[in-house]
Amino acid sequence: MSQRIKIKSLLQSGETGFETTVKGWVRTFRNNQFIALNDGSTNQNLQVVVDFENTDPALLKRITTGAAISATGQVVASLGKGQKVEVKAASIEILGDSDPEKYPLQPKKHSLEFLREIAHLRFRTNTFGAVFRVRNTLAFAVHQFFQERGFVYLNTPIITASDAEGAGETFHVTNFNLNNVPKTAEGEVDYKEDFFGKATNLTVSGQLEGELGAMALSDIYTFGPTFRAENSNTTRHLAEFWMIEPEMAFCDLEDNANLAEALLKQVIKEALDKNADDLEFLAQRLAEEEKQKPQNERLELGLLEKLQFCLDHDFERLTYTEAIEILKNSSQNKKKKFNYLIESWGADLQSEHERYLVEKHFKKPVILTDYPAEIKAFYMRQNEPDAEGRQTVRAMDILFPGIGEMVGGSQREERLDKLERRMDEMNIPKEELDWYLDTRRFGACEHAGFGLGFERLVQFVTGMGNIRDVIPFPRFPKNAEF
Repeated sequence: MSQRIKIKSLLQSGETGFETTVKGWVRTFRNNQFIALNDGSTNQNLQVVVDFENTDPALLKRITTGAAISATGQVVASLGKGQKVEVKAASIEILGDSDPEKYPLQPKKHSLEFLREIAHLRFRTNTFGAVFRVRNTLAFAVHQFFQERGFVYLNTPIITASDAEGAGETFHVTNFNLNNVPKTAEGEVDYKEDFFGKATNLTVSGQLEGELGAMALSDIYTFGPTFRAENSNTTRHLAEFWMIEPEMAFCDLEDNANLAEALLKQVIKEALDKNADDLEFLAQRLAEEEKQKPQNERLELGLLEKLQFCLDHDFERLTYTEAIEILKNSSQNKKKKFNYLIESWGADLQSEHERYLVEKHFKKPVILTDYPAEIKAFYMRQNEPDAEGRQTVRAMDILFPGIGEMVGGSQREERLDKLERRMDEMNIPKEELDWYLDTRRFGACEHAGFGLGFERLVQFVTGMGNIRDVIPFPRFPKNAEF
């Protein structure tokens, strides 16, 4: 295997006067002379100049868009615009042909809808090359953030018998022959005959198992796939997505919020530092997209300004109760411009309310805390009832411009009696979660954690409007291609 240099390295160094080998895919081939070559390391193409007068015509015909080639030659200063160096090819080898009549990615603008249909090839476009290089940087930065702070990376199960949220929207896992499912005498499905001897599903969250790790290792984080069987065909939902879920012993709600804010700022900064070219390209793409919208629907900040804005401002912190007052008295609410009007305390905030707080009222990311107990999960620590007897829990959501909720978390309820009472109120079977309750029986301590949907983060950083465009192979209702 001959040595090759990646195109990004070659363009960044700007050095000339040496021989090298480059390999990649042909983007365009002009005048039988100029190849625009890309190997995925950058959105920038390398110009490879062919001596067409001394090249076999049969070889020239095979240099088509999409073909994989190897080119060896001198690196020289480029006379053309847009690049400092180019390769003057002494030899070219076709590694893989591409039939120009059949290759679907011709050098022209393609719609994102069309590219979703050929998701196996969309990585070769500038847009998706940029998106997935940014995704890679963000994923590495997440691990780096936690590792620098002494967190233990814990792998929680993908197949589980629990439904952490009590949502019930899970994908069932079974080894049964679906044409002959064993039944009990009462006619129910006999899960004792199934592979695991009980009903199991794909995980909706690694949180409960993560808490077990935190109760021994102090600080853990999970970063893995989660699944929701919601029949949601929206730009914000996926059936399979990745979650970052830290759990910390000896931490309260404020510690939790501090960690989440620090994480978001650090990973955004990493992307700005390491993917400047990609983000510049995506910013231009978004600006073009925004021009097509009516003036009142356009974003106030460009992509790069929005990302810098999150780094430059401390996140605003307020309680749910304070937020409800702001929303109730807002002109949006009074003029009935919200789809869901805020009439009283206890309302479950919608994305439009979250975005109003971030984009219109505070003009910065917002951390909302202390939500009503009845709209939150059973495991969140209960506050003392307020002066009006209203029960809240130590929950927090971090709200971002353009997205709404980015992070959801809470201080966990460590008091066994209160946790059991809450489970009874919400009809959550205690016997099935006896293992979870053991962490409250033996050495309980205050602890906290949060969940960050990784695709939401990638969507925010790249400016992509549809969450299906920030995961390599999106899974959504009626679609499980590739």
